[in-house]
Amino acid sequence: MSDGLEVVLVMVLFLGLLAAGMAIPFAIGVPAIVYLLLHGGIPALKGIGLMSWGSMNNRSLSAIPLFILMAEIMQRSGLSYRIYRGLSKLVSPIPGGLLQTNIAGCAMFAAISGSSVATAAAIGTVALPQLTQRGYHRRLAAGSLAAGGTLGILVPPSIALIVYGTFTETSVSKLFMAGIVPGIVLTAMFMTYILVHALLRPEIAPRERGPQTMAEFVTAVGDLLPFAVVIGGTLGSLYTGWATPTEAAAIGCVTATAVSALWGKLTLASLREAMVSAVKISGNILLIVYTAFVFSYAISVAGVGESLTTWLVGLKLARLEFFGALFVLYTILGCLVESLGMIVITVPLLYPVLLKYGIDPVWFGIILVLFIELGQISPPIGINLFVIQSIWDGKIGDIVLGTIPFHLIMFLLLAMLVFWPEIALWLPHHTGSA
Repeated sequence: MSDGLEVVLVMVLFLGLLAAGMAIPFAIGVPAIVYLLLHGGIPALKGIGLMSWGSMNNRSLSAIPLFILMAEIMQRSGLSYRIYRGLSKLVSPIPGGLLQTNIAGCAMFAAISGSSVATAAAIGTVALPQLTQRGYHRRLAAGSLAAGGTLGILVPPSIALIVYGTFTETSVSKLFMAGIVPGIVLTAMFMTYILVHALLRPEIAPRERGPQTMAEFVTAVGDLLPFAVVIGGTLGSLYTGWATPTEAAAIGCVTATAVSALWGKLTLASLREAMVSAVKISGNILLIVYTAFVFSYAISVAGVGESLTTWLVGLKLARLEFFGALFVLYTILGCLVESLGMIVITVPLLYPVLLKYGIDPVWFGIILVLFIELGQISPPIGINLFVIQSIWDGKIGDIVLGTIPFHLIMFLLLAMLVFWPEIALWLPHHTGSA
């Protein structure tokens, strides 16, 4: 059987298992084992043990459970509600009202969670009852939360960027720094769209009142203080070079525990719940990463990466044509495959090709995350759509329609990053971060 036919067979098996409802780690792992057996038989399995130790013995991966625990502690202590409440006073006077708060709240919570799903769920749970009660445009309200939640994997710390950095041996600190400006730009573009929409169609959002007294303003700022302390301790220690990503995540956990005990409603019971939840989520993510390393090992044993690189380079595509091909590939995959699945299946295959084209891996990491963001609000797999539907009484079709303008804005940012890579690269290139 030819290498090309083997790859097609494995990819068809992977997508078929996903469509049949198999859990993602097994949908990745089973085709990897099948591929090894097809290519080398039983002897090809002998290297899995050594590969397992070499791949998972990675300090960057230990940051994942710590960042997840930090977010769980903040969420279960009720501080996510305080963040939204404080922002609703400071941001909602802008045309669009609480729709603006949705985006700003998602951007701020993203800097805690590192997860798109956690961001959408945390802010959506707090926001949707208020939006419905106050008569906001339901479709746009749901769409803004689903799209705003995607900021969770672009604004650092980002679990997706940690996984990408692990596979490509790219500095996680530089990837985090590269996500800051695009994250701010995307947040501003989302909020600008809502502002213009609200000015053209005032009926979509009632006008909200901001702080009426200095005491209300101080209270609103105070609601954001716990967030500032946690993020200042976590990302501040990372960007100053004082701590590695794993050490920064540990600092974040300690700071989040202290802040949640002082300003939130953290108890021993809720702390235990946060730990149990973090273990479950981390176990799922790290099992996906492990099976992806098995898949990467399988294709390296077969020499698929070299063959694919030779074939793609032989097509002599210009850089823009190559980006166009990637755009089509990831747009289709985003509708079919879950976010981490997109990373772990495609990056081992494409990374050698990127190097041949001289593409900066830090820049491509941000591009990849944007494609993943699009996938998370694209039917039928878009997980953020189902997160919002699970806490809302509306139809998923309305949520999908509500996200369409935000899809277009993400495509615009992708185009901007292709033509002006410095949007992502200026900050990591002008710092001493390792």
